[in-house]
Amino acid sequence: MDFGIAGVAVITVIAYLVGLAVKATAIPNRWIPVICAAVGGALGVTGMFTMASFPATDVLSAMAVGIVSGLAATGLDQTMKQMTQSESETHG
Repeated sequence: MDFGIAGVAVITVIAYLVGLAVKATAIPNRWIPVICAAVGGALGVTGMFTMASFPATDVLSAMAVGIVSGLAATGLDQTMKQMTQSESETHG
């Protein structure tokens, strides 16, 4: 199976779901980006070994790709939150 860049998107989606799960716990929200980055890094390394077309060929690059994907999940969450705020909330 050739996943290409879709494999990186999968890491973002999984990290996003982990972030939502963490948000539902008693863990403070400030730790969500750290947890998403760690999950992304681990998934990046796993992806390097399991996906033939993963965009990294060494462990450090794979970890970096995963960390960035995990952090993208928190950015996605914040973007969605900002887009769903009503006009009165954003302009006081």
